[in-house]
Amino acid sequence: MGGGDPAVSGLLPVLLGSATKASAEIHTYPKEYVCLLRLHGDVDDDALEWGLSQFIGEFYQTPPVRSNVARQVRKKELFEAEVLERDGRDVLLRMIVSGGTYVRKLCHDLGLVLGVGAHMVELRRVRIGPKSEREAVTIQQLQRAAWQFRECGDEKGLRSLIRPIEELLEYIPRIVVLDSAVDAICHGAPLAKPGVAQAETRISRGATIGIYTLKGEIVAIAKALKSTEEILREEGIIAKTDRVFMTRGTYPPRWGKGKSKTSQHTRY
Repeated sequence: MGGGDPAVSGLLPVLLGSATKASAEIHTYPKEYVCLLRLHGDVDDDALEWGLSQFIGEFYQTPPVRSNVARQVRKKELFEAEVLERDGRDVLLRMIVSGGTYVRKLCHDLGLVLGVGAHMVELRRVRIGPKSEREAVTIQQLQRAAWQFRECGDEKGLRSLIRPIEELLEYIPRIVVLDSAVDAICHGAPLAKPGVAQAETRISRGATIGIYTLKGEIVAIAKALKSTEEILREEGIIAKTDRVFMTRGTYPPRWGKGKSKTSQHTRY
C-alpha cells in the first residue's frame, strides 16, 4: 500500500484475472485507518475533539498536488474519528472515511481548522469494506508460497492464500438467479424477471448490484433498472448486465440441458 511511501502501510487488496473487473466497486468502499498526527502547536483535548467534529459527515476535499487524479474539489465523508492515544502534540487517531479520501490532506486541513497546523507522520490502513488486516496475508507468506510453486510445483500454498472475490463484494446488493438464466447473463444478456430467484431488500433504481447463482457464485455486476419493490410486483427487465465474471458455458444454456461444469469462483 502507498506507492512506496515508507510512512504508509497496511491492507491492500490485489485482484487477479477477471476479479479486476470489481476494482471500481472496491475503490468506493469505506476504509478504516490508524493515523499518527503531529500538531505544530499546543492544542488542548477539547479543542482537538472540536476540530475533529468539524469534519464528521460530508466535507469537501481537494486532492493534494502529488496525486493521480485531477485536482478538483470532491465530496468525501468522515464516518468516525476517535483519539486513541495522545503524547503532547502527537495524536494517534482511528478514522473511517469514504473511498478516495486523502487522509494526509485531512490531517493538514485539521491543522488549519485548529489554527496551529498539522501533518500526518504515519498511516496504516486496517480495513477495507468487509475485510480487516487480521484476514490479510503478509508479503513474506506470499513470497514463500510463490517460491514453492515455482521451484517445487506445489500450488497448495498459493491456493490457501487466494480468496474468492465474492468475499470482497459483500457490500453490493445482490440478486440471485436461477441456473437457467446464468449462461445468458454470461453472454451479456440483461436479467429479466423470470430468471430471478431472490432479491435483497436494499436495491434501488440505478444501483450497482451483483448477480449471483444459487450456490453464491458471482456471475456479473449489473445496473438495477428496478427497485426491490418494483422487482416483486412488476414484470420485464430487472437489470442491465455491465461486467461479467463467470466463464461462458459454466452453466448449461437452458434448464434441464445437462449438468453444469464444476463451479469456479473468481479469485482475488
